[in-house]
Amino acid sequence: MAEVFGSNDIGQQDQAHVCNLKLTEGELGISWHHCSLTSDFIGDFFVASLKASGHDANEARHGISYMVNELLENSVKFRAPSDISVRAALGDGTFLVTVNNLIRPETAERFKALLTELLARDPGELLIERIEQNAADPNSSSSGLGLLTLMNDYGAQLSWAFEDAGDKGLVRLETQAALPL
Repeated sequence: MAEVFGSNDIGQQDQAHVCNLKLTEGELGISWHHCSLTSDFIGDFFVASLKASGHDANEARHGISYMVNELLENSVKFRAPSDISVRAALGDGTFLVTVNNLIRPETAERFKALLTELLARDPGELLIERIEQNAADPNSSSSGLGLLTLMNDYGAQLSWAFEDAGDKGLVRLETQAALPL
């Protein structure tokens, strides 16, 4: 049974357009460069259908690319060596992305503690507090700034599900984010 943090009903809307990608752990490994390329590809992929529906395509592409990039960077940064799968969908005026990857149990516990704190506070207040903390300590790497920015500045709904990955001794993390367009 998965332990869920955040919104429980993110993936419930109808989805007219869907894109599934898999970043494969291989000889070269998955790097930060792949995050940027993948997020730009997904933003470009969905912008054509947004133009036809009268949305501000540039603003929507930026929001989609930023959200996907943030989630992918977190996946790359904190994952155990494994593939990362991405499912992106657009429908009912909402862009939805789901990212799946494996993490170590100790990473899962640290992340759950961070999520508990992020979800218990006002994202705008906490964002300002974390920006100030990061300015004082530039080596900080687990402040949640990207997630807070998604929640506060973009109005994104976020959800995380942690589940035992079985015999690997790892934890499967599924992150979902919905961006209203």
